[in-house]
This record gives sequence, structure tokens and C-alpha cells, in this order.
Amino acid sequence: MSFDKTVETIIQEAVARGEFDNLPGKGKPVDLTEYFNTPEDVRVVQAMLKNAGMVPVEIELLQEIAALKELLGSARDETEKDKTRRMLVEKQLQFNLQLERRKR
Repeated sequence: MSFDKTVETIIQEAVARGEFDNLPGKGKPVDLTEYFNTPEDVRVVQAMLKNAGMVPVEIELLQEIAALKELLGSARDETEKDKTRRMLVEKQLQFNLQLERRKR
């Protein structure tokens, strides 16, 4: 059996079991306007970076900010809270600077 036939069989079995019945956006058209409005060379580079597991600096900073906020919420010691707050302010400043650079 060819690879395509095997994949098709697996998909059809999943459909029969109802595994695709409750997906978000079911029955709604997919809006690809923004995708096709992005230049092709940019789309290719973005896809390559995504497939390589690389994310933009802004996304990394947002992840770090979220982790620091969680750490701040669970910190017990005031010294630890102060240190975490300083780190959080620094990461937020870095994030804001990245956004400003993108606007230019």
C-alpha cells in the first residue's frame, strides 16, 4: 500500500470515529487574506524559521515575561519578589523596545 493510501486510510478512520467533529472553527471558512497579503519571500522565511523551532525575539520575551509573572505570584520571600519584579520590568522594557524597532 502506498504512503498516500495509508495516510488517507488513517484520516478516513479518524473521521469515522468522530475525531474531527469538535474542532474549533468547524464549518467556517478559513480566512487566508493576511497570509496571501504577506510577500512570498517573507512567508517562506517565516515557515523555515517556524519549522526550525525558532521564534521571533518578541515571542521569546513574552514567554519570559509570562514565566516571571508566574514566578512573582508564587514567590514567598520579599527579596525574591523584588528581584523578580526588577527582572520583569527589564524584560517588559526590552519587549517595548523591540516593538518600537519594528514600527520604524
